[in-house]
Amino acid sequence: MFLLLVILVLCALYLSSNFIQLLVRQARSPLRRLPGPPSPSFFMGNLGEMHDQENTNLLANWQAKYGPNFTYRGFIGGCRLMTCDPVAVAHILGNAYEYPKPDFVRDSLATMAAGHDGLLTSEGEMHKRQRKILTPAFSYSHLQSLTPIFWEKADQLRDIWLQLPEQPIPTRVDALSYLARATLDVIGLAGFGYHFNALSTYNTTNELAQAFSVIFSTARKFRVMTILQVWFPILRKFRRNNSTMVTATETMRRIGLELVTERQRAVADELLEKGEKTVDGDKTILGKDILSVLIRSSLSASLHQQMAIPEILSQISTFIAAGHETTSNALSWCLYALVNNPKVQKQLRWELRQLDGARDDQGKLQDAVMRCEYLDWVVREALRLHAPVTSTMRVCMRDEDEIPVDTSSTPGNPTGGYLDRHGIRRHTIRVKKHDIITIPIQAINNSEQIWGADAKTFRPERWANPPARSNSIPGLYSNVLTFLNGNPTNGNRACIGYKFALLEMKIFLYVLLRDLEFTIDPATVIEKRVNVVTRPFVKSEPHLGNQLPLYIRPAPSDSMGPAPQL
Repeated sequence: MFLLLVILVLCALYLSSNFIQLLVRQARSPLRRLPGPPSPSFFMGNLGEMHDQENTNLLANWQAKYGPNFTYRGFIGGCRLMTCDPVAVAHILGNAYEYPKPDFVRDSLATMAAGHDGLLTSEGEMHKRQRKILTPAFSYSHLQSLTPIFWEKADQLRDIWLQLPEQPIPTRVDALSYLARATLDVIGLAGFGYHFNALSTYNTTNELAQAFSVIFSTARKFRVMTILQVWFPILRKFRRNNSTMVTATETMRRIGLELVTERQRAVADELLEKGEKTVDGDKTILGKDILSVLIRSSLSASLHQQMAIPEILSQISTFIAAGHETTSNALSWCLYALVNNPKVQKQLRWELRQLDGARDDQGKLQDAVMRCEYLDWVVREALRLHAPVTSTMRVCMRDEDEIPVDTSSTPGNPTGGYLDRHGIRRHTIRVKKHDIITIPIQAINNSEQIWGADAKTFRPERWANPPARSNSIPGLYSNVLTFLNGNPTNGNRACIGYKFALLEMKIFLYVLLRDLEFTIDPATVIEKRVNVVTRPFVKSEPHLGNQLPLYIRPAPSDSMGPAPQL
């Protein structure tokens, strides 16, 4: 029956001109020259085995066998470039507008973030205009004004966990769920002046939190239909739980409209009071938070500064999603690393408690926290080893291109470059329009070729003297690709809110780790589940969905003594 279904689908697709063009492009792609793993399926290529790649070490094994530049097979056997080469990555990400996200990736993100008009899904001139409008919301001075919100919510979460029942065995808590609610509260207040009160109403259902849970929490299983839906949008009408997704999206849109209407009314009142009609050139009206910037743009007389309501709604859902999903998971993975390295956790707590002399002045305390070297190392190492987004896809939109590769000499490759499928050494990768490229962020972040034999080990001390080869990674932050690249040439797709995320993470870690001790059941096996963002789940409890069960209790008070020995 399954085989018959596949045959019927292929016969129908054969009549489609777009499908024929796809086959021709794939047959002519110069990527066919590159080496790569064998394809176990003509129809699905290597996609099936890649679905669980974060738990199988698949990409590291492929890179060890085929080098940093190789191809894998996608839909109907099409060759796709996989590159861990820092020089190639810098070229592709640096020319972001000529290497945009493929349409099927944008469509998938649009479904999750309520539209194609958000900063995450827009491309070209629209993206450039949006980023320019939104940049003031992420200036250093404005972020400093938001930190009281970070402290308030971190304190609130710590107090909730301190009030857990005291028992001989600490209480098991799903840290991921609590952190998601705390970071939802943060982005609501800091970005939009909106009180979600997700932490204070933990035992009741928050409709927006529930909407995002529906959209992001459950990773899709790998099915043939999933692949067909990527390439043929009409089949997306038959997605499982489609009506639930529609309801969740409508909830996001409704709450977004409420936020916009409320803020527009406030602006109209302020303009009336000042006797003005527009906000052009007047930065005193509204603040610099995300919503204020968006509303100001909607009232601007300048076409280059305007955003229509559909664009604004897409930005709201995009930043709420990105602002709490990525940060909550980054914090969760950091706690996971610390419970598996109790000596590091103890050392970090000791370092944080050395800052107690500044606790009477929050400004001085915050400066001390940001300057805490060991905390900085822990954050860097957690973001290196557990990137919330593990890969990104791009498509070449130049007619042709020669992607440069690393030509430096290494012990195993004294002449640089790579060997193609025919044994010819090459120093560029030739691509044509519509060729698809995958950049495996996580695989580059923990590559043994870059970070050494202990690349997959959580060791914050490596940041005291990172390997020289890590300088080749074109990362926006700390020689890792977690926030994408810092070398924009034609299009800046790096994370606009990375400083916001780092401030939030460090404040939360200070508050939580100073006063709480975290442990995990040694028998609990945590694996990674990817659905845009990488979330933890318990291997033996997949039916419970994404979770990070930790044991939490007040930290012992002996951390003011001599420094622990690592």
